[in-house]
Amino acid sequence: MSRQHRPAFRRGALATLAAAALIALSACGGSDGSSAKSDGPVQEGGTLKLAFNQDLFGNLDPNQNFWIESRSIDRNLVDSLTDQDPKTGKIVPWLATKWTVSPDAKTYTFTLRDGVTFSDGTPLDAKAVKTAYDGIVKLGPLASLGATYLSGYKETKVLAPNKIEVDFTTANAAFLQATSTTTLGILSPKSYDIDPKKRALGDFVGSGPFTLTSYKVAQSVKLAKRKDYAWGSEINKNRKAAHIDALDVTFVPEESVLVGSLTSKQIDVAWPRNPLSEQSQQTITSGGGTVDSTVLPGLTYNLIPNVKGILGDAKVREALQKSIDRTEWAHTLFGDDYPVTKSVIDSSTPQWSDQSALLAYDPDGAAKLLDEAGWKKGSGAYRTKDGKPLEISFLTVAPWPGWDLLQDQLKKVGIKLTQKVVTPAENTAKANNGDFDLTASYFTRADADVLRTFYDTNVVKPGTGPGAYTQDPATAKALSALYAQEISEADPVKRKAIFAEIQKQIITAGVLFPLQDRAQIVATTDQVHDLDYTAETFLRLNDVWLSK
Repeated sequence: MSRQHRPAFRRGALATLAAAALIALSACGGSDGSSAKSDGPVQEGGTLKLAFNQDLFGNLDPNQNFWIESRSIDRNLVDSLTDQDPKTGKIVPWLATKWTVSPDAKTYTFTLRDGVTFSDGTPLDAKAVKTAYDGIVKLGPLASLGATYLSGYKETKVLAPNKIEVDFTTANAAFLQATSTTTLGILSPKSYDIDPKKRALGDFVGSGPFTLTSYKVAQSVKLAKRKDYAWGSEINKNRKAAHIDALDVTFVPEESVLVGSLTSKQIDVAWPRNPLSEQSQQTITSGGGTVDSTVLPGLTYNLIPNVKGILGDAKVREALQKSIDRTEWAHTLFGDDYPVTKSVIDSSTPQWSDQSALLAYDPDGAAKLLDEAGWKKGSGAYRTKDGKPLEISFLTVAPWPGWDLLQDQLKKVGIKLTQKVVTPAENTAKANNGDFDLTASYFTRADADVLRTFYDTNVVKPGTGPGAYTQDPATAKALSALYAQEISEADPVKRKAIFAEIQKQIITAGVLFPLQDRAQIVATTDQVHDLDYTAETFLRLNDVWLSK
């Protein structure tokens, strides 16, 4: 097992999430491998004890929840039609052994694996998959992610006991990747007759390598392995029953308690949401543990403007883009080896392109643009126009040194950033209704279509998210046309080229202001081996084993 002072930055050399201010934002998870490796020999049995940060939403239903910790648990309870290789982003067989996609990306045909059963003994066949996809659509707003993944869904046809056809009224080139996610995980048909509130509390049945034995909201989750499991995806070394017997999950928000529990071996895995301090990392590694960082694909941690207010001026937005010193941001907040972000999506996202030339720190250029926009520098620290200061209100759920640093950076060019701290509920309401000048968010999906689902104004309407307020009509029209192209393009090479243009236009138009790429840190004791992650950095228990 490797020993390291700092976490190993994987796939693009990313680092940790950015502090307590992030906990009220939805997050999901990318990686290139495992946090703890050993040459073996593999030992069977034992209970893996893992601590997450918190169980914020109290929802385990994979078709409903979007919280990363819950989805990590779900990944071991439910299977999906396909899987996604965390190293390459390639979609590979799982419950489906093969598939075809129509040239117009409206029709997907899947041949299912034989012999798969849910833990209640029900066969996982074509009728079960149809019931699942129809059931996700019926959840409506409760399936916030599923609604976007199944955008344009028409129906699922049963062609044979082991064959289905999924049809869309409009092109959905992102659907194949969506079939690899927990969001479109397949539940037993009987699960879809259960009240969604009960399903949220764990009253559902999957076909995964583990079953749920206990769930106490915000306290603990217990899983037990299925001894008859024999259909893991080809991503796993072990495609049969898990090596460990059980998983016990607790929730520990305090870093000191989390680290103390790990070093005393009360737990085997510490999976914090916020970054571990340098001192905590040293404590873990000096005691023989491992600290590992895995990349989160999807949206970078971005500032989001509202163009209905002071940021409606394109020159002010361009000046703001030039005023952010992303090198200082990365190295001050996370250390000298933390990489500087290069686009509005993380570098682990399959369709990522390097847009760093558009994100260069240029305070002189920013000053010139603000002069041209009529914001003049006087005797005070901030620019004024018609007697009013150039003041931008920033909506956040908690103070954080990062926002103080941003204030200092913008002050250098004469922009006053005022932090407006609100509760998580107020933050959601204000962001949805456009009651902000500037806010911030991120989201994780291993496909750049996440940009369309959050920032295409044909998809996100006023009242449904901050993405509805980020663009003037001309920009919105141009970007919507590009989104229509990418979601209709089945060729991955051509689709990536379209996304390169989308990323470019988002940055130049000031639709988003990227701050940092993201990752999650996982710390383990020296008894944990081959702890693996999915392409979206969810927990994958198929290969993990414990030395005694």
